[in-house]
Amino acid sequence: MPWNDNAGPGPWGSPPPDDGKKDGERSRNEGPRPGGGPGAPPPPIDVNALLDRLTQTLRRTFGGPGRQRAIAGSVLGLVALWALSGCYVVQPKEQAVVTTFGAYTRTAGPGLRYHLPFPIERAELVSVTATQALDVGGTAAAPVPDERLMLTGDENIVDLSFTVQWRVSDAAKYTFNVYEPDAVIKDVAESAMREVVGKTALTPILTTGRGQLQAETKRLMQQILDRYDIGVSIQNVNIQTATTPGPVLEAYRDVQRAAQNAQSAANNARGEAAQITQAALGYREQVVREAAGDAARFNQVYEQYKLAPAVTRERLYIETMQRVLASSNKVIIDSKGANAPVILPSDTFRPRTSISNAAAAEGAVR
Repeated sequence: MPWNDNAGPGPWGSPPPDDGKKDGERSRNEGPRPGGGPGAPPPPIDVNALLDRLTQTLRRTFGGPGRQRAIAGSVLGLVALWALSGCYVVQPKEQAVVTTFGAYTRTAGPGLRYHLPFPIERAELVSVTATQALDVGGTAAAPVPDERLMLTGDENIVDLSFTVQWRVSDAAKYTFNVYEPDAVIKDVAESAMREVVGKTALTPILTTGRGQLQAETKRLMQQILDRYDIGVSIQNVNIQTATTPGPVLEAYRDVQRAAQNAQSAANNARGEAAQITQAALGYREQVVREAAGDAARFNQVYEQYKLAPAVTRERLYIETMQRVLASSNKVIIDSKGANAPVILPSDTFRPRTSISNAAAAEGAVR
């Protein structure tokens, strides 16, 4: 190479003459040479000569005009490839967030798009139509106790896990407004569920109140995420499991049994009270109607009495005696020619029902 050729001058000037003397001998006999020892002034540099030598070197390296054109074409090809590297395709389910030197510039929709090549502009593709899901509390195979255990409104503990379904509604906000948006969504979901559970009793959570719990959690999550301006839309909240923790399960069952017994006793008491009330109302109605009937009969008798007092008194006497003597045993004795005392059997005046029972018992013995 020219700069290694000792025959001619190098790009930094000609080498110092060597007359066979060592440096020590030269320094003792001839004194310091220019630019050769400590404290000596540096030799002057000829800038024009240096540029001329550099130009000649480049010409010898890259050859003639044909080779220069090839190199220029290669450079232009590389520039063209660099410019074409800004072409990209956005799928129908995506949006592209374009940044210029790291700052947000625009959002591009689906199709063939172009941005200035790197490092001027960059495009980040974000899925905006696909529904994404995250689990809070883990899964059945891998539970996360710290996320599952929650305190209810009636100071009980519930073991609850749920899934949140969401999608991106604004790609630019989702990319730039919040750091690690997925982690933020999970934290907001857990916080919202704990707040709603903290206002709800345990029994509705375990039985019929899950729908309301899910709807309230979804509403609260969307409200919080809108304040963060994260560009996310909550699609659904599904409770996967809601049970009582194992260590307190038996105690909770005892409480449930006691509550069921209390409810059963209250229902029985209400049933008996309803029966007594109905009987009292029926008795009252009966007494009122009988009294009304008696009063009506009395008025009728009174009207007849005013028309014929003697006949009415005799009829009342006969009717009264008929009611009195109808259910009693009667013995008729003809007193004509009877001087001796009459002796009657011992069961003569026994009530008829007793006589009938005694006869039936005697027949059964026979």
